[in-house]
Amino acid sequence: MTNDIKNIIKTIGPGIIFAGAAIGGSHIIQSTRAGADYGFKLAIIVILVNLFKYPFFEFGIRYTNLTGKSLIEGYKNLGNWAVWTYLILSIITGIINAAALSVVCSGVLSFIIGINFSTTIYSIILLFFCMFLLTMGKYPLLDKAMKIMIVILTITSLIALYLAYNKGMSIIPNFVEPDVFSKKSVFFIIALMGWMPAPIELSAITSLWSLGRIEQMNYKPTFNESLIDFNIGYIGTIVLAIVFLSLGAFMMYGTGVEFQNSGVGFTNQLIKMYTDLFGSWSLYIIAPAAFVTLFSSLISVIDGYPRSYENSFYTLNYFKNIKSGTVYFWTIFLLVVFALIIIQFLAKTMTVMIDFATVISFLAAPVFAILNYKVVKGNEIPESYRPKNFLNILSILGIIFFISFSLIYIYSLLFI
Repeated sequence: MTNDIKNIIKTIGPGIIFAGAAIGGSHIIQSTRAGADYGFKLAIIVILVNLFKYPFFEFGIRYTNLTGKSLIEGYKNLGNWAVWTYLILSIITGIINAAALSVVCSGVLSFIIGINFSTTIYSIILLFFCMFLLTMGKYPLLDKAMKIMIVILTITSLIALYLAYNKGMSIIPNFVEPDVFSKKSVFFIIALMGWMPAPIELSAITSLWSLGRIEQMNYKPTFNESLIDFNIGYIGTIVLAIVFLSLGAFMMYGTGVEFQNSGVGFTNQLIKMYTDLFGSWSLYIIAPAAFVTLFSSLISVIDGYPRSYENSFYTLNYFKNIKSGTVYFWTIFLLVVFALIIIQFLAKTMTVMIDFATVISFLAAPVFAILNYKVVKGNEIPESYRPKNFLNILSILGIIFFISFSLIYIYSLLFI
């Protein structure tokens, strides 16, 4: 094995964790719903939002690799206001995201166990189990299981897509195609884009995971090596987004059947899609793979957002005299508590909660995109490594794209 390959293996990690965090609510739920409700009409939206978000996630990797600092420390160079802006918005999105993913995971867990506990009870178990794993340092064990399950889910989903394609669509007579320009459709499209492939604030969290990987492996990768790791994860999320959208389109579009709002009901329908294609035996593979994939997103959120809160406080010169890990522990605890409060009120309407969480993330996207762009164009980045040509144009178009759709959403909400 050459040194180049060995170094890439040492580097690979943050990109895979990013993919694990992304392939959850946005893919298994939102992409499948998009295909089931709109067929392939929203495929171009999925591709575009992934394209336009790419630079702003890449900038987190770029800044950290070239400076050895987190992206949040880069915000500090713009002024304390930038760190506070990130902190306040990410606290809001972090709590909502944790609550939404917990409800989804609860639905799958309830399906697997077969015990009819309330969603709140399952969420309490899941959230505090995440907290236990992270504070006890057991996340690497889950990380290995997560990678295996994501591979299983990817392979089975690709095979399922092939089988579904051969089976073809089953559109009922007199089926009326949905209007993608209606108010309801606009709201769903914004919700679809919010977590596709992930909220942009995850770029700051990914930069912290990159620093953690450097410390863990005691190896500082080159920029190209870090980019390879990130691109593997990012391309994988795009492929799976299209796969899940296609499965929804082939299996449910035009059938007159809609996904249920509850976590358990949605899970039953999702897993039935696979068992209808593979047979009932596949239940014992698909259900655990779906759970671990969703749980990986949940635990990544429970780990990542508190990491970023801790780093934000340190960057703002707060709590630096407190023992290392204490701020991280208490931010996890508070995130869990506030997520459970939201779950208590919205647990029975999973899709409503997901849509609300994803819309909030999308409305915050222009802010995070502009912050990331300003940081990577700053003096800390050598001139030769600042985004140029295609990446620079894509960044500007992305910011215009996010602002435009945010205004469309606000206009639709207020005047249509």
